[in-house]
Amino acid sequence: MLADDKGQGKKENLKLIASQRFNDDPQLYKIVDFLNRTLKSQNLLFGLTKSEDGMSITIYEVD
Repeated sequence: MLADDKGQGKKENLKLIASQRFNDDPQLYKIVDFLNRTLKSQNLLFGLTKSEDGMSITIYEVD
């Protein structure tokens, strides 16, 4: 997967490491934000998606 780096035209490869579904919990946004800020230097990216039946956290390695 490729991601555009903040509109600067730089492409990054994202390697899926893991994904896990959880019950809907508004605190997950704070956790994902904390993980992204803390582990950015380790080339890790955390995503959060919300669906009708819960939320999913996805972990990527950034190349």
